[in-house]
Amino acid sequence: MLPRPLSLALALLLIATATLRAQTQDDVLSARLLPGWRVPDGRYMAAISLTLAPGWKTYWRAPGEAGIPPVFDWSGSRNLKAVVLHWPAPQVISLNGMESIGYLDQLTLPVEVAAMDATRPVDLALRMDLGICHDICMPATLDLSASLSGPGAPDQAIAAALKAEPQTGKAAGLVTVGCQLTPIDDGLRVTARLDLPVQGADETVVFEASEPDIWVSQSVTRREGQALTAIADLVPPDGKPFALDRSGVTVTVLAQNRAVEIKGCPAP
Repeated sequence: MLPRPLSLALALLLIATATLRAQTQDDVLSARLLPGWRVPDGRYMAAISLTLAPGWKTYWRAPGEAGIPPVFDWSGSRNLKAVVLHWPAPQVISLNGMESIGYLDQLTLPVEVAAMDATRPVDLALRMDLGICHDICMPATLDLSASLSGPGAPDQAIAAALKAEPQTGKAAGLVTVGCQLTPIDDGLRVTARLDLPVQGADETVVFEASEPDIWVSQSVTRREGQALTAIADLVPPDGKPFALDRSGVTVTVLAQNRAVEIKGCPAP
């Protein structure tokens, strides 16, 4: 039986007791927006840079059952048309028998920025809500800003983060992928079968649905030669079986120092 959703907000309140009062966000987290450079098509490649105290972590966009997904609000920006985040491959972090997915000590998150008017600067204003954890967990809120104009300059931290993005399935040697969907009492069970070479030790498979409010359990993964099988439960807010948009499913295979991201999971 796969586990069911827990109230992360309640868990945070229970964990962050007297120890939390002894530390503040500023004690363990610093952040800034890196302005980066302008790419040939006129967009900018900037980044969010997070530095955490040793041993502290923050979370990936799909943080696992024990994590808190970050939330980004760019509404205070000027001349901003669109933002695309380029996530570097995260780590699987085990604590007290539960897995979370994120980053230890630091994160450089590249941000691809498109302007409404390419002849004018883009004034970025970001409010970011995130969770940070060590022996305790605490919610954090960041207010960051930067003005993007001109050609900018290469940034090694941003370039390294872009290089650390997951491979595509094709680049990783994926032959086929298929998902079997089975209704359960409160949602769907997805069984993905991938014809994919071994990516490394301790492979972890993460499912994401296009609908952000769908909770996804930690997957159960089995490897037999070239065949990788992963099973997880998807539970919507109303706790009922639902129609899943297969084209909106993202399957990510995480292994030591690498990741593979597969878009879409058709019927077998």
